[in-house]
Formats: sequence, C-alpha cells, structure tokens
Amino acid sequence: MVTAGITVRDVRRSFGRVDAVRGVTLEARAGAVTGLVGPNGAGKTTLLLMLASLLQPDAGTIRIAEIDPVADPAAARARLGWMPDALGAWGSLTVRETLEMTGRLYDLDRAAAARRAAELLDQVGLASLAGSPARVLSRGQKQRLGLARALVHDPSVLLLDEPASGLDPQARVDLRGLLRGFAAAGKTVLISSHILSELEEVVDDAVFLLDGATVSPDRVAEAARRTRTWRIRVADADAKAAALPVATALGLDVAHVPTDRRDVLVPFASEADAAAGLRSLISAGIAVAEFSAASGMLEHTFLDLGTGGKGAA
Repeated sequence: MVTAGITVRDVRRSFGRVDAVRGVTLEARAGAVTGLVGPNGAGKTTLLLMLASLLQPDAGTIRIAEIDPVADPAAARARLGWMPDALGAWGSLTVRETLEMTGRLYDLDRAAAARRAAELLDQVGLASLAGSPARVLSRGQKQRLGLARALVHDPSVLLLDEPASGLDPQARVDLRGLLRGFAAAGKTVLISSHILSELEEVVDDAVFLLDGATVSPDRVAEAARRTRTWRIRVADADAKAAALPVATALGLDVAHVPTDRRDVLVPFASEADAAAGLRSLISAGIAVAEFSAASGMLEHTFLDLGTGGKGAA
C-alpha cells in the first residue's frame, strides 16, 4: 500500500487580519513527486514553512512521516529536508564547510559529515567549487548548494521551494533526474515552482492553491477537461499556407483558425478529439511535421482555474 509521507488536513494560518492559508488539505505520497501550484500570494511558502515546522498553524493538522511537527518538531526535522527559495548561507564558510557544518548540526560526527559533504558535492555538481566561499556563488549555484544542504541527513521527506530558479538548462535536466531518483528510492518530494513546464516533466501529482486554499479535485478535473489549443506544423509550408488545408481537413472555417509563427492553432475539446483530428489530417494527405498541445496540462489547468473558476473549493 502506498503511504502518505505528508498529510495536511484543513490547515489555516493568519497574520493579523490577513488569511495567508485559509484551508489546505493535501496528501503527498511516498515514492512520488508532488507539485504545489499556485499564483503569487496563494500561500505556498507559508504552507511550506508550516510543513517544515518553522511556523505553527492556527488550526488543522499536519503529519510528516506520521509525525506531528507541532508536537515534536525535532523528530519531524530529522525526517525532512527543507530547501527554501533563498539559501541564507553563512558568509564566512566555503561550500564544503557549509555542508559539513550542516551535517554536524544533524549529529553526524566530523568524519561522517566530511564524507557526506563530498558525496553531495559530486551529486549536485559543485565539487569544483568546494573551496569557494558560499556567499560568492551565483543564484543557480546557491540553489544547488541549498538542495545539497537539504539532503545532508538523508531525509525521507523533501520540501523544495523553487529549486529550479536560476538553474541553467543542463542543471534543470540534472535536477529532474535527481528528483525522479529520490522518488524511485521511496522518498516523498513536495516541490513548489512557478516554472510549470519544469513541473510537468517531473511530477506524479499536483495540488493547486488559490487564495490560501486547496482547489477541490473535482474542480481541478473539470479545468483539465476544458478545451485546449494544439499546435499543428505542416512540413515545408508556412502557417498561412497551411491554414486552409488544415481547416478543410478538420471541417473548420479558416477565418477562425489562427496561426502563430510556423504553426496553425486548433482547439480540441479532449485528447481523444485531438487524436481524431490528427487522423483526419493524415487521411487528407497533409504532411504533419509536428502535432502537440500548445501548453502542458499543468499550465492549462492552472490558467483555467485562474480565469474560469468560481473560487477555491
């Protein structure tokens, strides 16, 4: 049976008259990567701070690997790795010393902390910068150090706030591989990110937050089912020339078929309809070079929730 590494039930947190988190319920499975999706101000970072036992909820319950972080924060912290959006490194320490010191704070002896630091420097691609002061690292390098610091004590639950921010394309590919490896090893990974294309590549599940509350699964499913635009590229033809044959094959009025650079844009109500449309294009002898959704499912759902919904459920 798949277990929940993180369980949240009706959690709320206010700052004065501001309800930052006003009703969050979610589960993040062990052995999976769960995305936390929402606009700025939705309450994602406040929620992560509560999960990390750094902020106490006003109401509701939280369990981290079945431990209550309010009642026993030390036990919860022993099982979770927390990567905030900003590194907050000690200015006087090198990259290696930052990891060794973090290991010592998690009760590793000096030799074990040094070994673990060396392993992680290789894992996150910072071995060549081990002797550099942590304060001089670039934004992307600090993100990699922040991830390594969260992993020092080999936690079973990872809380990652914007881990891909500032990373170059290769580093983002490497991060996806690391996250999938963590899930395969049975860890619970909860990741908050505004880079929805990155989340699309790595997550197994997604939780949507709007105005401090989780969106109900029924509403998320409804948003995901709404009409989505697909890009169609015809070989050796620009978009304007391709628009008429594409529209004709699909039984559409070409005046209502827009183009974007080299692509013809066509809305389909479902993936089944898109597949049927592709069959029609091929049957009409159109040389389809590319046929793909214009946006990933996470982005499509997120945008629909933000513009077409009636408020969080």
